[in-house]
Amino acid sequence: MKNNIIADKSNAFSIRVTNAFKYLCANGKRIAMFDQFLNSGTAIGALVHEAEFAQSRKDFINKMSIALKEANENKYWIGVLHSGGYFDDAAHNSILEDCKELVAILVSIVNTAKTTTPPE
Repeated sequence: MKNNIIADKSNAFSIRVTNAFKYLCANGKRIAMFDQFLNSGTAIGALVHEAEFAQSRKDFINKMSIALKEANENKYWIGVLHSGGYFDDAAHNSILEDCKELVAILVSIVNTAKTTTPPE
């Protein structure tokens, strides 16, 4: 099977977000922003995997663009969780770097897909 960096990295990020969510909820508290963080963080991988079987180039671009929006939203929640004292500096910096990497890869994928001519 061919290496798919965005699929691999988005899957690993989903697992990381899920583990962070479990950590956040470990004390029995569960607030709405924890769910937002979980939803946006795991949606990235789901959308990337959906895009693998896109019905058209337009569908592929749409799914990858939505994955990019979810990654950008997740960056926001990571910052809010850090500012609220839920993530210490080390955890914040580490997961934020992973998220930024996904954003950069997705920007590249979307831009390339929009600017290249599909084969005839």
